[in-house]
Amino acid sequence: MASVNRVILIGNLTRDPEVRYTPKGTAVSDIAMAVNRVRTGDDGNRIEEVTFVDVTLWGRQAEVAGQYLAKGRSVYIEGRLQLDTWDDKATGQKRSRLRVVGENMQFLGGGQGGGGNQGGGGNQGGGGTPPKQSDPPQQQSSSAPQQQPPAQGGAPASGNFDDEDDIPF
Repeated sequence: MASVNRVILIGNLTRDPEVRYTPKGTAVSDIAMAVNRVRTGDDGNRIEEVTFVDVTLWGRQAEVAGQYLAKGRSVYIEGRLQLDTWDDKATGQKRSRLRVVGENMQFLGGGQGGGGNQGGGGNQGGGGTPPKQSDPPQQQSSSAPQQQPPAQGGAPASGNFDDEDDIPF
């Protein structure tokens, strides 16, 4: 029997990421997200539901999240569900928690708590570098004469035709 364990989330961070390292030096980051769902109730009123999700990132993605993400920032996470179980030391009962192990991450929105769509996507496919700011456009020197390429047929593109036989069409 086939099975699929895939989660796609878009939401806002509820706290700053916590980055720590395993004894072997692998980075681990825990982030908490709020994912909103808006629906219409039976009475026609708008109802907003919030689901809080814990996400664990590993390796370079964990480091990038710790460096660039902050509370309120929008983020896209793609990953898988993982069930953690343990014995509660205080009560002795079995406890469990479902979390998402992030495999792909993209920044959404602008900077701090941002709206809009300025951040672009970075960090697809298990890591990478954060979104790069584009370089400012280069300005041409005004002292150099600007030449236009000749129009089809070899006539100048300026539109000044002395002879009627040189019409470029």
